[in-house]
Amino acid sequence: MSREHEQKNYPSRKISTRVPLPFQGWGTTAPVRSARNISRAFLHFTAAFVLLLSGCDHNQPSESSIVVGSKRFTESNILAETLRLIAVDRGIEAEHKRNMGSRIVFDALSNGSVDAYVEYTGTLKRELLADRNVSSDEQLAAALRDDGISMSKPLGFDNTYVLGIRRDLAKRKNIKTISDLIAHPELRIGFSSEFMNREDGWPALRARYQLPHEDVRGMEHDLAYRAIESEALDVIDLYSTDAKIEQYDLVRLEDDYHHFPQYRAVILYRSELDETQPQLVKAWKQLEGALDEEAMTALNAKADIDGLRPGKVASEYLQQAFDIDVKFTDITLSTRLWTTTRQHLLLVGQSMFGAIIIGLAFGILAAKSNPLISQTILGAVSIVQTIPAIALLVFMIPVFQTIGAVPAIAALFLYSLLPIVRNTHSGLHSIAGGLRESAEALGLPAGARMWLVELPLAARSILTGIKTATVINIGTATLGGFIGAGGYGEPILTGINRASTETILEGAIPAALMALAAQGIFELADRLFISKGLRLARS
Repeated sequence: MSREHEQKNYPSRKISTRVPLPFQGWGTTAPVRSARNISRAFLHFTAAFVLLLSGCDHNQPSESSIVVGSKRFTESNILAETLRLIAVDRGIEAEHKRNMGSRIVFDALSNGSVDAYVEYTGTLKRELLADRNVSSDEQLAAALRDDGISMSKPLGFDNTYVLGIRRDLAKRKNIKTISDLIAHPELRIGFSSEFMNREDGWPALRARYQLPHEDVRGMEHDLAYRAIESEALDVIDLYSTDAKIEQYDLVRLEDDYHHFPQYRAVILYRSELDETQPQLVKAWKQLEGALDEEAMTALNAKADIDGLRPGKVASEYLQQAFDIDVKFTDITLSTRLWTTTRQHLLLVGQSMFGAIIIGLAFGILAAKSNPLISQTILGAVSIVQTIPAIALLVFMIPVFQTIGAVPAIAALFLYSLLPIVRNTHSGLHSIAGGLRESAEALGLPAGARMWLVELPLAARSILTGIKTATVINIGTATLGGFIGAGGYGEPILTGINRASTETILEGAIPAALMALAAQGIFELADRLFISKGLRLARS
């Protein structure tokens, strides 16, 4: 349709050249064709970006492989590496998923995401199976068998909880037992986050001893040592086999009311391994009774004080104790960075792929629906954003009955919706009424108006929403390390556990660089695919 024909039939709906159109500056006299080019370019960029990210994947273990889990402290990592290396020595592919909480790794064992890990009898009886009312090890083993889990005999040491205090402070105030703390409510106490909420942790301890302390802080276990060294705390919880107890010159307070049970280390494994991998189970059981408290403390010291990696410590122990010559090959920094980068890209790419598709759809629906539906959609995605990211990650585990990348991607997808939905809705609503009327005057149907006019006009706002979601997603994905999803969160958590700033930076710096790179890519896309006229109009 010519401009003369348009002005003749619709004189009151003349398109003013003063209105900045999305296709101005592209050197064409065909507005519809230019708008289509912009739409295609925008979508091509989006598709290329998310396909690049989503094409990166973990090295998935084969069906015959073994997955060993561990919790967020050095000893658990060493014992997990010991189980893994024993499997490797027998020609079995084995993977180690580390840095998980007690409940997360136990549930992962129950649903088959993990095949084995080392747990403690006190944790099982007082926390994980507290509702079963088990008291003896025989009852504990029977309760676990009902869940398809088998338990080895104790490995030989009792890693119970103890409370520690600085030696100079204990001597000055004559504090020797936990009950002595009753007379000193002024002392600053800090416990590991897990201990703060366990059935056998702080709530039960406070009730048992009638402790008057109110301002008790929760933090990562290894950070508490730094706090007590700097005298920011006076009392912290310890594991009795911690090598750092002597290093930081702490006094163990006597549990004079006998609150803490025995925490004897045992191997938990899927009962089906007795049939599918009997030789491996037999090899694992060589560890029964082989480690006393002194030996385990010495192994922890090699990692926490001497700085050896848990795998190296486990390899040396197996060589010395059982003549199992399985060498631990420490991967280089570049290899570790490549692995964690690929894993992080998987988490970000897959979650953003879904968030862009669903976010655009919901944003358009919110913009085109009545106010009730619109506010319902915007309210729903806003509510998701208020859920703490780590909580959302954990919520996804029972939904998908697994740990690792799948629940992490689902949580990141939900967390990325709000900026995309909100900016799509806002961009479509901000289009001038005159432009909508002009599109109608051209005789374009509703679908064509949306595709050829409205979305290109809203493209800059939409792109900004996707950029914001991507940058937030990259940072939030580091929390995936808490549920075995890998990525940059794994070295960050490992560094926190080992009090190693270098290891923390191994994850933190690449995550920051990836976020900056993503922002730069979207800024470039804004210049390449959004017309100069529209950029000037919105700036």
